[in-house]
This record gives sequence, structure tokens and C-alpha cells, in this order.
Amino acid sequence: MRTLPRPHRDDGLIALTGLVGGVVAIVFHLYTMDPDPDRGLLWARVPGLLLMCLAELGRRAMPRSALALAVPAVALDALVGGSLAVLVMFTDVIYASVLYGPARFGRALVHGTTVLSVATAVTLVVWLREADALLLAALIAGVLSTPAWTGLLLRERRDEAAAERLRAEQTALLAEMDRVQAVGAERARMARELHDVVANHLSVIAIHSTAALSLRRPETTEEALTVIRENSTQGLTEMRRLIGLLRGNDSDDPPEAAPSLEALGTLLTRAERSDVSGRLRFVGDDRRTPGARLPAPVELAAYRIVQESLNNAVKHAAPGEVRVCLGDRDERLAITVTSPYRTGASSRAPGFGAGLVGMTERAELLRGSFHAGPVPDASDGAVWRVEAELPLTEGTSKR
Repeated sequence: MRTLPRPHRDDGLIALTGLVGGVVAIVFHLYTMDPDPDRGLLWARVPGLLLMCLAELGRRAMPRSALALAVPAVALDALVGGSLAVLVMFTDVIYASVLYGPARFGRALVHGTTVLSVATAVTLVVWLREADALLLAALIAGVLSTPAWTGLLLRERRDEAAAERLRAEQTALLAEMDRVQAVGAERARMARELHDVVANHLSVIAIHSTAALSLRRPETTEEALTVIRENSTQGLTEMRRLIGLLRGNDSDDPPEAAPSLEALGTLLTRAERSDVSGRLRFVGDDRRTPGARLPAPVELAAYRIVQESLNNAVKHAAPGEVRVCLGDRDERLAITVTSPYRTGASSRAPGFGAGLVGMTERAELLRGSFHAGPVPDASDGAVWRVEAELPLTEGTSKR
């Protein structure tokens, strides 16, 4: 069984106030259209007052039902003299019906009361043909049309405020999503840098320490310790540079130079020293336009891709030649690194694929392309080929 909604507390106070005002009007004969205070019995004026108070109880919870009760209540009260308290409560019910009722119902009520007020005014003026007709018409408009239009204006302001609050919440939500994405992107960037700065040097240290422990020859141990010291020093230097970038301008230390492709020879020499097997040959082929300058993001991404490719070759490549080719065409920097590939070859150091993920992300952030995998070779073998193309135009990086 459907239960009636509970009246709002403020509506109860309004109904109680109207009831007190109506009782005072009955006791002191304060009626607007009752020339004879002795006409009729007091109890005849009570039903209209009680009906209107009941309508006030539902002005917010059941606005349409409240209006349906208020119309006969004000008509019944008018027949016995017309109480000012009942009339005021009737205007409040009209106002509440527009403000709290369904939107379509509120607009229909505004239009209906406006048409009724205009029609009544015209009828009174034509019928009475006196100046008092205008005053009476204004009173009727004040009772019917004015509270309806007031409720409509307040409803529109309330809806606008609700829309602004919703827009503000959506803006805050979008800002939070942007913040989360920015934090995620920054964490991914830091992860790539940390991997490229630390993992390469640690891999070389792991390879040479393993070789020194396995071979147990003094000359091998001395060479391994030399390489380990070099890589640990270089790793610390690059870590210091990265920490300086993260601190911003708070550090008094001068910033380290950013990695550059001009150091390709150094990368090849470092990779050759890191190859403990001595069965890899590292060759560089730089076919870029002489004197051409690369944007800083492209320079850094290209350096890291070459560095990680050489590091992977040291860890995984079969004996043979490792070739690094650089070229620029159609406003794009082309990077190709090939190394001997053999299925089932054991790795010289553990890997988890984070390097390939980092190289792919670097290329995608610059709206470039990246591909790595084995391809057939003319010598009936296979090579592992890393191919990347990075655009050289400004403003190509993703935000």
C-alpha cells in the first residue's frame, strides 16, 4: 500500500501559523467581504481554513494535491466572507506548486494563471466600467499570477545554481583525472629514465662480476673490476644528473650535460668494453645531415633507444656484428640497430622486457614509430632489428 510522503517541517510551521491567523480572523470577525459580522455561524468558516492548512502541509511534498485542495478551500472561505489568512495561504500554495512541482506542471500553471488574470481583468473592466475595476483586477492578478511568476523565477535560478554546481563538480573531476594522468605520465617518465640510467650499468656490472667469479683468472678479474668501477661511476653520475633534474633549481650544483647522439662513439666503445665474451663487434653508421641540430626531446629519446639497444645486444646477442645506423629523411630521424639473433641462446644477464616497453613509450610520446623483433638475414640466419622513427619537427610531443 502506497504511503503518503511526510510533510516538511517548515511546511508544518507555515500551516500552524496560518491556522492561528485564521482562528484570530474568525474570533475577531476579520473578514474582507463580510458586511454583517453576525451573519452565519462561526463553525461555517472553519472547514475552508482547515482545508487550506491541510494544503499547506503538502505544499512541498505533494504540490499538485495541495493545489487541488487549496482551490475549493479558498472558494469555500470566500462564500462565508473571505479570510485574509486563507487568501495568503492560497497564494503560497500557488507559489510552492510552481517551485516544487514538476517543471511542465509549473509552466502550465504560470500560463494558466496569467491567462485567467488577464481574462478576469478584461471582464471586470467591460462589466463594471469603473476605476475600481482596475484595482480589483490588480488584486486578482496579485493573488493568482504574481506568486506563480515568482515561483517560476526562483525555480529557474535554483536550476541554474544546480547546473553550475554540477559543472563545477565535473570540472573538478576532470581536473583530478588530468592530475592523475599527469602523475602517471610523470611516474612512467621517471621509470624510463631510472631504467635507462641504472639498469644498463647494473647489467654490465652483473655480466662482468659473473665472468670474474666463473673464470677465476687474475687478468679477467682485474679487467672485470675495471669495467665494474667505470659503470658504477657512470651510473652514479647519471643518477646525480637525474636527481638534479627532479630537484629543479633548488640544487646549487651545476647541471650535467644532457645525453647526445654526438656521443655515439662513446656508446659503442662502452658496449664493446661491456662485452665480456669478446665475440661482438660494434659498428656505427651515422648518415645524418652534417651540422643538423635535433630538438632536445628527440635527442634524448634517440640516445636512450640506442643505449638500450646496445645494452640488450650485450646481454642477448649471438656472436657477430652489432650495427647502429642513424639517418634523417622526410623530417624524421631514423634509428636502426641490428644484432645477431639465435633462437634459444642463453642470456648473459636477466631481463624483464622493461627496456622494450620504455623504448616504445619514448617513440609514442613523440608521435613516432618503434618496432623490435627478429627478421630473416641474407646469410641464412636471423638478426634482431630495432627500428625507430622520430619526427624532427617542433611541437610533436604528446601532452
